Amino acid sequence: MTSVMGVLRSPKRLRTEVLAGLVVALALIPEAISFSIIAGVDPRVGLFASFTMAVSIAFLGGRPAMISAATGAIALVIAPVVREHGMDYLIATVILGGVLQVLLGLIGVARLMRFVPRSVMIGFVNALAILIFTAQLPYLTDVPWVVYPMVAAGIATMVYLPRLTTAVPAPLVAILVLTTITVVFAWNVPDVADQGELPDSLPSWFVPDVPLTMETLQIIAPYAAAMALVGLMESLMTAKLVDDVTDTHSNKTRETWGQGAANIITGFFGGMGGCAMVGQTMINVKASGARTRISTFLAGAFLLVMVVGFGEAIGRIPMAALVAVMIMVAVATFDWHSVQVATLRRMPKSETTVMLATVAVTVATHNLAYGVITGVLVASVLFVR
Repeated sequence: MTSVMGVLRSPKRLRTEVLAGLVVALALIPEAISFSIIAGVDPRVGLFASFTMAVSIAFLGGRPAMISAATGAIALVIAPVVREHGMDYLIATVILGGVLQVLLGLIGVARLMRFVPRSVMIGFVNALAILIFTAQLPYLTDVPWVVYPMVAAGIATMVYLPRLTTAVPAPLVAILVLTTITVVFAWNVPDVADQGELPDSLPSWFVPDVPLTMETLQIIAPYAAAMALVGLMESLMTAKLVDDVTDTHSNKTRETWGQGAANIITGFFGGMGGCAMVGQTMINVKASGARTRISTFLAGAFLLVMVVGFGEAIGRIPMAALVAVMIMVAVATFDWHSVQVATLRRMPKSETTVMLATVAVTVATHNLAYGVITGVLVASVLFVR
C-alpha cells in the first residue's frame, strides 16, 4: 500500500504504471483468445478470466507488477474436462483448483522454491524465451508479404525509440503506429478480430450446475490438482524471475494463496482460470518499467474496457504489431550470457547439463512445470553423484 501511495504522489511513476497496464492489456487480448481455443471454450471465457485474474491478483498477490491471466499451461490441463464433461465441470474444476492452491499456500509449500537450483532458473528463463518466440511463428506463416516489413518496423521502433525518449513505452508506440498505418492504407493483414469474437457484455456471476457427489469429485479432482500444481509452479518461478529483474523480494506464500483466491473468483465469474504469465510480466516489468500493483490492476481493467467498449477498434490492431512486441520480449528474456562460449567453459558441466535438460523438456512438452521438475531431478541426481 505504501508503494502505491508513493506512485500516486509521483506523476512520472504513475504515467509509467498506466501506460504499462495499457500495453499489457493490448498484448493479453490475442493470447487470451488463443488459449480459449486451446481449452475448447468460447473466447469470452478466456478474456473474462484474464480480467478477473489480473484485477484479483493485484490486490491478493505477493509479487507487485506480476501479471496473472488465462495461460496456455492451464488451458492444456483443463481442455479434457471441457471436451468430455462440458462447461459446468470446467468451472467446478477451476474453483476446486483454486481451493487447493489456497490450502497449499497455507501449509507453506512456497518455501520449497528455495531448493530450486540457479541452473534450473536459467533453463526456465531460456526455455520460456524460446517458447515465446516459437509461439509467434504461426502469425508469420502464410501471411501477406507486407506483414514482414511491419514486424521489422515494430522491432526497430522498440530498439531505437528508447534511445530518444522513454516518456512513452516503445511497445505502445509500435502498436499505435502500425495500427494507424494499417487503417490508413487499408492493408488486408491478420488482425486481432481474426482470432475470435470479442465480448459485448460484462462478466456475470456463474455457479456451475454439477451434482455435489463423490462421482463429480472423482471427475474433477485429478484435473484440479494438476491445474493447482502447474499454476503454482509457473507463478512462483515467474515471481522469482521478477525478483531477480527488479532486485527486490516478494512474499511467495502470499502469492501462492493469492493465486488460489484469484482462481476461485475467476471460476465464479465463468472464467477458465489461470496463473502468472511470464511473457506479459516481462512486457510490464522489463519493457515498460512497471513496478507496482497499479499496472497489474490497470492491465485487467483496460482489457475489459477495450474488449467490451471498443471491441471494433481493438479488433483492427494488426497481429504483426503484437508479434513484434513478443519477439522483443523473447530476446530480452533470454539469458544470453549463459550461452556464451566463455561462460560455458567456466561453468561446471553439471550445471550446463541441468540447464540444457530444463530447456529441452520444456520446449519439447511446451510445459514449464515439466521442465522445472526435470531440471530439479537432474540436479539432484548429479548432486548425489
